[in-house]
Amino acid sequence: MKYHYICTDCKTEYELGPALMVCPDCARSQDRDQPLSGILEVVLEGGIGHDFDFHDLLPVEKEFFPLVPVGGTSLWGPDKLRLELGFPNLYFKDDTGNLTGSFKDRASILVSAFVRKYGLRDIALASTGNAASSMAGVGAAAGQRVTVFLPKTVPRAKIVQTLQYGARVYKVEGNYDLAYEFSLEYSRRKGGLNRNTAYNPLTIEGKKTVSLELYRQLSKPPDTVFVPTGDGCILSGVYKGFKDLLALGLIETIPRVYAVQAENSAAIARAFHTGRFERIPAETLADSISVDVPKSGLHALKQLKQYQGRVVTVSDQEIIKAQADLSACSGLFAEPAAAAAFAGFLKVRAELDREAQIVLLITGSGLKDIDNALKGVSVPETTISSVEEIMDDRFDHRP
Repeated sequence: MKYHYICTDCKTEYELGPALMVCPDCARSQDRDQPLSGILEVVLEGGIGHDFDFHDLLPVEKEFFPLVPVGGTSLWGPDKLRLELGFPNLYFKDDTGNLTGSFKDRASILVSAFVRKYGLRDIALASTGNAASSMAGVGAAAGQRVTVFLPKTVPRAKIVQTLQYGARVYKVEGNYDLAYEFSLEYSRRKGGLNRNTAYNPLTIEGKKTVSLELYRQLSKPPDTVFVPTGDGCILSGVYKGFKDLLALGLIETIPRVYAVQAENSAAIARAFHTGRFERIPAETLADSISVDVPKSGLHALKQLKQYQGRVVTVSDQEIIKAQADLSACSGLFAEPAAAAAFAGFLKVRAELDREAQIVLLITGSGLKDIDNALKGVSVPETTISSVEEIMDDRFDHRP
């Protein structure tokens, strides 16, 4: 298999290499208040059989990948929820089982392998938390130096996790968009590779592996996939995997994808209806999908339109309730951004085929953001001195 880049805007083709992140021609007209122009996608050249190895569809040889548990995550059906909701083919794609408890590991491990292949060592990025801890963890295993720029509102658990992995951490007096700009400036001045979402083509390419796994686990593509969506890179990755399978003749149709956004961080959902992206400050407790200007927004929107995707927005209250219900009814503790997929599913379930195979992407562990998870439960305020005291259930704090 051979590979090259193609610009998703002007369709110019380029060779792969660490010096090129976005299309240089399209990037010249970049407006900082708009999503990235000139995003590059990896194009596969060749054919493959049904028994392919995932590494055969990635542009870095297997030998350069650090040996850590990334990908191959569980796809399972929550029996209780299936019965209660009346959807017998509802599935969770549970990426809390990745190395750092996040879907972002899929991109980080490919970036790490790419860095190894080209003899580099330094990686910089901006993050709302998960990409930072992900790149730091994978980078630690690969012996790479990782520098991250985080908005000041990042949950403490994600900062601690990133620091534990040995990364250099800088908190920015501002939001994710400012951290993104700082990380790019840092990379321009210090060298190495920048892992920023969508800006680095390997981030979309790494995230496509979830679609390859779904195809393998179900022996066909699912009918519908719900994707928590902030900047649109995971959404673009999901589409990229299915597009590759379609191009290789392994599937005949692209699943219907629902992009689920928080109501107060819904730039892609707004543009889906209006055709325009506007910089409106994001404000949601689902930090992993909180972004003013979605970097992969233009690319994600094109694919939603081309493949008859849908968008749905959910409130923070709906996200917190979905998080608590998901935990209590299935045993799966997801962070707010991941629980948004469940909230979105609940909001539109009346329009869905109850017999369809429906997959919810669970993109991050609830342990990454305990402070917001506390908003959905009742914490005991009293202590007991004997079991006798609780025999009348006065201290039962279950919902």
